[in-house]
Amino acid sequence: MNVGVIGVGHLGSLHAKMFAAMEGVRLVGVFDMDQGKARQVAAQFGTKPFDSLDDLLGAVDSVTIATTTRSHFDVAIRALRAGKHLFVEKPITETPAQAGELCSAAERSGVIIQVGHIERFNPAILALDKYQLNPLFVESHRLAQFNPRGTDVGVVLDLMIHDIDLILSFVKSPVRHVDASGVAVVSGNVDIANARLQFENGCVANVTASRISQKKMRKMRLFQPNEYISIDFLDGASEVFRLLDASAPKERGMTVVAEIGEAERRRKVVYEKPKVRDVNALMHELQLFVAAARDRSRPIVNGEDGKRALEVAEIIMQKIHQQPILSA
Repeated sequence: MNVGVIGVGHLGSLHAKMFAAMEGVRLVGVFDMDQGKARQVAAQFGTKPFDSLDDLLGAVDSVTIATTTRSHFDVAIRALRAGKHLFVEKPITETPAQAGELCSAAERSGVIIQVGHIERFNPAILALDKYQLNPLFVESHRLAQFNPRGTDVGVVLDLMIHDIDLILSFVKSPVRHVDASGVAVVSGNVDIANARLQFENGCVANVTASRISQKKMRKMRLFQPNEYISIDFLDGASEVFRLLDASAPKERGMTVVAEIGEAERRRKVVYEKPKVRDVNALMHELQLFVAAARDRSRPIVNGEDGKRALEVAEIIMQKIHQQPILSA
């Protein structure tokens, strides 16, 4: 498959690196408004810098878009109208209406859209494949040190949307109500935000994101009947505590940490640390995009998934802006 990369800043250059090393893929070229940067990245990975977007689109089967969020829609719609399979970094667009238009354009052109919600491919998430996830309460914290890159959007679209997408993939129920608050600290947009999502099935998710923290943290905790699951995205590992009948057989890798109840009501608390796959999340994500494009099959994170996450993010931002945005 012939692929191209549009936008070769920090993230786009990583896309180029992955494609250049991927079997069965030819990195035809890169395009960036900063032609000097395009030439630099092209030389680094043995490909061609294109002088125009249309020239690149005419030479490839699929493209990835790693430009600024504000330019996603304009670039993506041109790629889709040219009949190219599309990988677009998160968030898919600035607005759900734009995302819907991209999904419609992809359907008309018979091509696929995959959205770059990379945490779906984090080893900590992949390790939970054998577990049934049906949380009733979710708590997540995504804290990052300040980086000027990404401040063209608020922290909800910059960071929190990762956790929104994951939570929506876990909770198979519509969002019923949202409460949210946010504070601008060092940029012109909200830098710290908290949202409380209530779902129609009764699940509640408490989601916090900050991009001005001293230390990094990317953790999520899921609480569901007889199970507690802790996910550490930075370490790429998960831990699972389960409540089982006292007579349940001990499985490999399982440690009994406590017993509760008496007689026929006696139960045991077991601890498991699921085995983690040695996988590069970005490479894995892009390999699955290429496979889906070849087969014209549904990507794990398709355009509709990206649109749904953006819809919830937009509600959160609306709730925040209904209050005065405080400056710390």
